Amino acid sequence: MTHYAHNGRIRIAFDDLGGRGGDPLLLVMGLGASRFWWPDGFAGELVRRGFHVVAYDQRDAGQSTHLPARPAGSPVGALLRRAAPAYSAEDLTDDAAAVMDAVGWDRAHVFGHSMGGLVAQRMAIRHPHRVLTLTTSSAMPSDAASGPSVLRHVRPATVARLARLRQPRTPEGDLALALDIARILAAPGQSVGEHDVRDFVAKEAAHGVVGFRDQQAQSRQIGARWHGGPLARIAAPTLVLHGEQDPLLRVTAARAVAAAVPGAGLTTVPGLGHFLTREVWAAYATAVRALATGSHRVSG
Repeated sequence: MTHYAHNGRIRIAFDDLGGRGGDPLLLVMGLGASRFWWPDGFAGELVRRGFHVVAYDQRDAGQSTHLPARPAGSPVGALLRRAAPAYSAEDLTDDAAAVMDAVGWDRAHVFGHSMGGLVAQRMAIRHPHRVLTLTTSSAMPSDAASGPSVLRHVRPATVARLARLRQPRTPEGDLALALDIARILAAPGQSVGEHDVRDFVAKEAAHGVVGFRDQQAQSRQIGARWHGGPLARIAAPTLVLHGEQDPLLRVTAARAVAAAVPGAGLTTVPGLGHFLTREVWAAYATAVRALATGSHRVSG
């Protein structure tokens, strides 16, 4: 059942994935991706480790509010230029806080993947009293603002491959597009099949979500500018996770986050790409539990 939070005129869709009564854990997914891209198996691993898990759609994704159409160019261009954005990166963190308000959480553990990790980092800076622990997975460092500081971490060839993807707007085309994306984001040589994305696509279709086809919305997301301060301000216990064979973001991104956040832990995983395959679900869930246990425990 879809629930909604509100941040001003923006409506944010979220789901309760189970574990009510456990430690509150908010999942933040990446660029252009709906909440349905969190694997059920990973959410189940987190629930079994005592978390109450909630996932949401960022604005301009999934069932959350999509901003009115306006020229925004390509996502790559939006990342590199300094044009006036449709909204700020602070707005994206406030959306996450609005979801917590709607659920009834004063504070929560926060896990963000890809651009969701970037939002999670910034939430820990802007709303420090609300973030119990921070786990950032396969994410750019918030301190990399634009231009050269971004390009040192991104693999342009992968970005170009993603930008060229085209599939028909049919159920078969939606599945093929999701599979294309997953295979590009997986580690080189890693086997990814339809079974790895079929559930995501089926959930999106059931909820009327058109996944990964609105490049203007993705450009607005990635073009949101941050003015809220550096990673050094993060006080929450922090864990940085990254696949050593990530074809989209170099491991330097993870090392930069870990170096900038006081006391942050860093775990890089051999054989893992940018796509969260089932081989790491249990290990990642165990790592998030260990981080949470190292801090004080609360109930949702």
